Amino acid sequence: MLTLIKNIKELVQVESGQHKLRAQGKEMAQMETIKNAYLIVEDDKIKDFGTMETESGKRKAESEADIVVDATGRMVFPTFCDSHTHLVYANSRELEFVDKIRGLSYEEIAKRGGGILNSAKATAAASEDELYELAQQRLDEAMRLGTGAIEIKSGYGLSTESELKLLRVIRRLRENSPLTIRSNFLGAHGIPMEYRGHQEDYVDLVINEMLPRVAAEGLADFIDVFCDQGFFTVDDTARILEAGIKYGLRPKIHANEMAISGGVQVGVKYNAISVDHLEQMGDAEIECLKGSDTMPTILPGCAFFLNLPLSPARRMIEAGLPVAMASDYNPGTSPSCNMQLVLSMACIRYRLTPEEALNATTLNTAYAMGVSDQLGTIAVGKRANFFITKPISSLEYMPYSFGENKVELVFLNGKRK
Repeated sequence: MLTLIKNIKELVQVESGQHKLRAQGKEMAQMETIKNAYLIVEDDKIKDFGTMETESGKRKAESEADIVVDATGRMVFPTFCDSHTHLVYANSRELEFVDKIRGLSYEEIAKRGGGILNSAKATAAASEDELYELAQQRLDEAMRLGTGAIEIKSGYGLSTESELKLLRVIRRLRENSPLTIRSNFLGAHGIPMEYRGHQEDYVDLVINEMLPRVAAEGLADFIDVFCDQGFFTVDDTARILEAGIKYGLRPKIHANEMAISGGVQVGVKYNAISVDHLEQMGDAEIECLKGSDTMPTILPGCAFFLNLPLSPARRMIEAGLPVAMASDYNPGTSPSCNMQLVLSMACIRYRLTPEEALNATTLNTAYAMGVSDQLGTIAVGKRANFFITKPISSLEYMPYSFGENKVELVFLNGKRK
C-alpha cells in the first residue's frame, strides 16, 4: 500500500542523514524542514520525502499511488510522543480542584486520603471493562490532538490485584489501539493509609508480591517510583529499582516535584531512562544528569495546575542537557492529554523556542519511551506516524495559537485515522 502526501506547505522535523536518538543542548534548536514537499508512505513505514520542485519529486507526485492526499496550504509534523501519563483511572477529581482553589496543597490533600488514594479507591471499585472503555475514550482524544505514542503508568491500584488490573487494561489498550503504547508499573505511586508509619512494609509488598506477578505476565516495560517528600525515600526507591532491574524492567522516576529529594541522583545511578517532574532542581541535579543516558522530563501541565515552580528548562539546555516535555495526564494534577498545549507551554512559560519545544515533545519524549529509533521525526524507515495540520501560516503558529486544535488528519502506522 502506497500513500502519497503531496503539495505539503512545509514538512517539519525531517532527518535526511543518520537518525538521532535524542537532541541535547544546542541541538534542540535545530530543526530541518522542507517547503513545498511530498511524503511517501509504504505500508506502515516512511519510504521517501523531498521537494515537489525536484524532477524526482515531480515524478513521484505524478506516479500512481493507492492513496493520494493533497496537503496544499497545510504542514506535516511527526505525531507527538507523550512519555508520561496516568491515563487509566476511574474517576475525575474536580472536588479536589476546588480544595486547591481554596488554598490546600497537594501534600495536604494527600495526607487526608485524597489525591492518589482517592483515585485508588475508585479504581478498586471499577471493573476492568469499565476502566478499559474510559481509557479508550481518552486515547481517542489524545490521538485527535496529534499524539501517536504514549506511555501509561499504573499506580492507582496500590494493592496487588488492583495494580494487576490496571496493567491488564494497559495491555488490552496496547493490543487494540493504533497508538504505540508503553506500559509502566508504578506500584510505588503512593502509600496506602494502612501502611502510614511503616511504609517499608508496603515497599516489601511491591517488591515481593506485586513485582513477581507483573513480570510473570509480562505486563510492563518500565518500573517507576514516586521518590519525593512525603512519598518514597531514596532508600525505598533504590530497593524497588534494584528488584525491577532483576526482572528486566528499565527504571523511571517521579522526582523533585515537592522538594529536592535525591530522586534525580538515584535515577541516574540506576540508569533510569527518564527522571520526571523536576520542578525543584539545583546545580547538583543538573551536574548529575550531564553525561548520563537519563532524559530529564518536565511536566508543564502539572506545574500549571498546581501553581508549582517552573523547572529550569532553559538552564538545563544551556548546560548541554536534553529536555523532554510530556502531559502527565491524570485526574488530580494534570487533567489534560493535549500535547499541543504542552508545546505552547514549553514556549510561553519555559522560554523554549518553537524548535526546542518540538524536539522536547517528539524526539526526546520518544527517547524517554525507548522508541526514538522508530518515532519522533520524519525519517526514511521510521514508522509513518504524522499529522497534517489545518491551513496554518508557519511552524511558529503551532505553539503560538494555544487555544485551538490545529490537527486536521492523523496517520498512524501509515493509516489515516
